[in-house]
Amino acid sequence: MKPAVLEVMRMNRVCRMVLVTSVGSFILVIFYFQSMLHPVMRRNPFGMDICCRKGSRSPLQELYNPTQLSNTAILHQIRRDQVTDTCRANSVSSRKRRVLTPNDLKHLVVDEDHEMIYCYVPKVACTNWKRVMMVLTGRGKYNDPMEIPANEAHVSSNLKTLNQYSIPEINHRLKNYMKFLFVREPFERLVSAYRNKFTQKYNTSFHKRYGTKIVRRQRKNATQEALRKGDDVKFEEFVAYLIDPHTQREEPFNEHWQTVYSLCHPCHIHYDLIGKYETLEEDSNYVLQLAGVGNYLKFPTYAKSTRTTDEMTTEFFQNISSLHQTQLFHFSSRDRITCGQKESDFVLSSPELVLGNNILPLAIDAGKYGNGSENHML
Repeated sequence: MKPAVLEVMRMNRVCRMVLVTSVGSFILVIFYFQSMLHPVMRRNPFGMDICCRKGSRSPLQELYNPTQLSNTAILHQIRRDQVTDTCRANSVSSRKRRVLTPNDLKHLVVDEDHEMIYCYVPKVACTNWKRVMMVLTGRGKYNDPMEIPANEAHVSSNLKTLNQYSIPEINHRLKNYMKFLFVREPFERLVSAYRNKFTQKYNTSFHKRYGTKIVRRQRKNATQEALRKGDDVKFEEFVAYLIDPHTQREEPFNEHWQTVYSLCHPCHIHYDLIGKYETLEEDSNYVLQLAGVGNYLKFPTYAKSTRTTDEMTTEFFQNISSLHQTQLFHFSSRDRITCGQKESDFVLSSPELVLGNNILPLAIDAGKYGNGSENHML
């Protein structure tokens, strides 16, 4: 091969090497400046880079931003005001006061990255919300919420709750993080709990733990098999168990039928956002929007055919006596009036049930309410 040709080939190789080196250096410079401008980056569940909340507005700031008074923001302000007014009124009428302890905060899930606190209520979409919180906090091996098995969503170590912090840390988060919960019509929630825990064959642990106790206490002439298995509890027996004064004297209610008031303490903790089961998807996605993740993460939806509906609840309550309906209404009255739940169409409807003196006074200390940041309970 001629020397001139070899020289040309050698020059071409040198040029290519210089070009590759230059392009590589240029790319490295770009990545360097990106890392300087965006120091905290992570992968979102769907493979797109997003910046964590560091340096941006918190959900609490977004929610109370006076320049963004959308119809949704106004709706949630009305809900907050309703809870505040109810708690204030009942704190005046009640002489009993108590202060929350860390043990009362087991249901409040903390998301440090997005500065949010979610109080989960069983039978109010808490499985899907726990899935979402696992994705947001990175405390799981899953990226898509619906890839997380339901049983794994309820593993306590997968999420951090507020009771795991020191008292100063608790008060700091209650003051500075956006706090939210979701509520559901109380009777509909009870029917949902009954259907899930007492009519499904796979829930043998609930049948043994609670079903046998309900059958033993509420059913006359129960068979030995029913007493042993507890897998055929009737809804009427479940209601009788709930309103029986001996039930709570014996042990605290299970969280699936414990009141929202007892689980989340809405008169002690000033919740910034109260979502409703009736508007679950809209309210949930509003929370994600405030957290700054609404563009890539949506609240999971599922088949509505499996949900407990108003019509289904009406059918379940057809065989419940007026007396038991009234007693059950009193049992759920604090949830109903505090969280602004509608009066049930399928239950005995009398004004005195809500406005009379039959409702037990609320044993709370309403604390301070105002700008959504005063929550000193501990």
